Amino acid sequence: MGRTGDGEALPQRLLAVATRLFAEKGFEKTSVQEIVEAAGVTKGAMYHYFAAKDDLLQEIYQRLLRMQRERLEAIMARDQPVALRLRAAAADVVVTAIANLDDATIFLQSMHLLSADRRRAVRAARREYHERFRELVEEGQRAGTFRADVPADLAVDYFFGAVHHLGAWFRGDGRLTGEQVGAHFADLLLSSLRPDPPADPRPSR
Repeated sequence: MGRTGDGEALPQRLLAVATRLFAEKGFEKTSVQEIVEAAGVTKGAMYHYFAAKDDLLQEIYQRLLRMQRERLEAIMARDQPVALRLRAAAADVVVTAIANLDDATIFLQSMHLLSADRRRAVRAARREYHERFRELVEEGQRAGTFRADVPADLAVDYFFGAVHHLGAWFRGDGRLTGEQVGAHFADLLLSSLRPDPPADPRPSR
């Protein structure tokens, strides 16, 4: 893998520069020439790793998704009750999304500019990730830990809808840290899935 003079892997430098420029100027208004100049490389060096600007945009999001998927798999494999694993997974989704908020926001704002094939590939990868997350909800429902009258896919879609909206309001200098937001989101998800307490069998007076 190519490396720049300071030892940083060239693809990672290109991705870091592209992320910054896309955030500052927007995907459409950022040229390949601006990216390579800011990264201190030639177009030929960039094209060795990324055939087009679209490749950079897609990889910005895919690397976040790969990292989150790996972390989810590790959490799912823990020897813990399903409620603890789901809480950890939900909090981790939020914390990692906030830590990489530029990546996620840039992609979600510019995804429509990708080709249809690229959009389908990204959606398929994201769907697989959400389905793995949903398996935790379904496991808890089968065990009676979570209420079964709420469809698992609806609960997961509702949760990730809120996660994808983080870029619209979260600020690093705000009142809550990423970890605190993650804890609140996880608690809200678990609360929505917690079974209702059994009715009091005693007659009312």
